[in-house]
Amino acid sequence: MARTRKAPRTSSGREALRKNGMMTHLLDSLDEGKDIGHFGRLVFAMVARHFLDDEELRETLLQDPACDEHQATSLIEQVKARDYSPPRREKVLQFQAQQDFPICPNPDDPDACNVYKDLQFPESVYEHISGYREQKAHVHEDESPAAQG
Repeated sequence: MARTRKAPRTSSGREALRKNGMMTHLLDSLDEGKDIGHFGRLVFAMVARHFLDDEELRETLLQDPACDEHQATSLIEQVKARDYSPPRREKVLQFQAQQDFPICPNPDDPDACNVYKDLQFPESVYEHISGYREQKAHVHEDESPAAQG
């Protein structure tokens, strides 16, 4: 079944996402019907789920010709079920190295593709990240020679 291309929607969530250069790049690419790659779709979903409702997120992902209804729905469900936090710049660059489409349009700029610099996420995102970092620090403390001695 062929999909008909809809004109890009304008919503407050999409406008908020456009405060970040990488997200603007991904939105524009999707609006142009480009294949942003598996990791591009993953990064987009990890960030955009905090700004778009599920239906708008699904519709936006479906603008990628390599993404069908099942893939879009599965990706959204996976990101939500695992409660993925938006990726840090370093993770975006790791993802980008695994595909052809440039997720980060200007990887040489150290401020580029840092969604935490430009976007305001719900407080729960920052709490989740803080909790993860605390757990990681405790694991490293337990592994240190001083803790073993």
